[in-house]
Amino acid sequence: MRHGSGLAAVVVGLALLAPAGCAKAATPCERLTSLQLPHASVTSAAVVQAGAVSACKVDVVSRPSPDSDIGIEVWIPEGAAWNGIYLQLGNGGFAGRIASERLGALAAKGYAVAMTDDGHQATARFPDASWAIGRPEKVVDFGWRSLKETTEAAKALIRAHAGAPARRSYFQGCSDGGREALMEAQRFPRDFDGIVAGAPAYDFSGLLTLGAYDMQALAAPGAWLSAGKLRALEAAALAACGGGRYIADPAACHFDPGEAACPPGQDHDDCLTPPQVDAAAAIYRGLVVTQGGPRFSYPGYTPGAEAEPGSWATWLTGPSKDQLNRSLIWGFSSGFWRGFVYGDPSEDVLRLDLQMAPVDAARVAAIVNATDPDLSDFRDHGGKLIQFHGWNDPAIPARGSIDYYGLVRRQMGDVSGFYRLYLIPGMLHCGGGPGPGAVDWLAVLRAWVEQGQPPGDITAQTVAAPDGPPGPPTQVLHPYGS
Repeated sequence: MRHGSGLAAVVVGLALLAPAGCAKAATPCERLTSLQLPHASVTSAAVVQAGAVSACKVDVVSRPSPDSDIGIEVWIPEGAAWNGIYLQLGNGGFAGRIASERLGALAAKGYAVAMTDDGHQATARFPDASWAIGRPEKVVDFGWRSLKETTEAAKALIRAHAGAPARRSYFQGCSDGGREALMEAQRFPRDFDGIVAGAPAYDFSGLLTLGAYDMQALAAPGAWLSAGKLRALEAAALAACGGGRYIADPAACHFDPGEAACPPGQDHDDCLTPPQVDAAAAIYRGLVVTQGGPRFSYPGYTPGAEAEPGSWATWLTGPSKDQLNRSLIWGFSSGFWRGFVYGDPSEDVLRLDLQMAPVDAARVAAIVNATDPDLSDFRDHGGKLIQFHGWNDPAIPARGSIDYYGLVRRQMGDVSGFYRLYLIPGMLHCGGGPGPGAVDWLAVLRAWVEQGQPPGDITAQTVAAPDGPPGPPTQVLHPYGS
């Protein structure tokens, strides 16, 4: 599905602001409040400091539908401080906030940069999607429309303020921002020269169906996994698949959680009972749905980092057996089914009919999922795509990225000329974990786009963590399938 840009109205607005006979004259920052944008308005524009750089910070509100209220923030370095690059950042989770500090930090490096709140303002509630109940236009804004509104507004503002368009445009996001990154390549293939999609929640409805499945597995009698049980699982997985601080070759690891089982009739903190073994096996296995409609599946999680800080206890199991509903997966899954699909704040994911769930979610899935494998328009435009995913991601299973990459290859054949996937052993969600995972993906992407240097093997660094023993300083990442 492709969508129009509305650029004609932007051109008219720029012409009104430019002095006669000078179509590319720069507009002072404070005068950008007069810029005419399609169904959007500039609410403020002022020069601020971004590190050692002065930048024009612009706030925009876009209302492409009667129920839209899309917040957009744009930072444009002043004068020669701008490097000529436009960078749009993705959001995360259910969005609702703009990371102004990140925008300022990137502006300090010379980038003109923008971000959107995806059309709603987050509350303090734990993952909250109540804004979606009975408001289909806001779901559309979240799914894809706010992204396009941000791109159009930011590019118009850059052209007006700098007097020239960006010479290159990039998009970078992780998690839901990774979904947004793939959405850009699929729906708006000519908007960006290069895209970084980290740990993408690309099959949004499928992922949050998997979330309900995992919550049901952990809520079964005797199935919940305590901190001690998670340590037992991780230790057994590491022992079974090579030892060390993390599993270096997860694709070759075929760990059976039964290897961490307690002796028959016993239950200790350093081993698993039969119901706990079953729950762990379900989480590793993933979900397969064979009834109610077309066959649906979503892969499970990778063993080897279950007890790490920020891993399963944060995302899957929650702080205690009675607080499973404080895990992030429970929060996001519940928010999706309550807010996006059923519009019912009392919907309980522990009672969700998993066999019928994909059918019930189909209407919303068409809006929020970034599952289209046909990236030919993006490729033909000259776009480059780098996707990365931590093998031990406890939020979005890494094998989901493998699945999408495989779909694209089946659709398009050899994709190495424009698309590379990197899987990072020992890395958690978008970063962290015992395995070295820090890479300047934007620099790698820019080298590919601007200098014609396709990425090959990449060295990932360890970022020092305040807790836990240090891991190895580096590891080499190979393009998947190479």
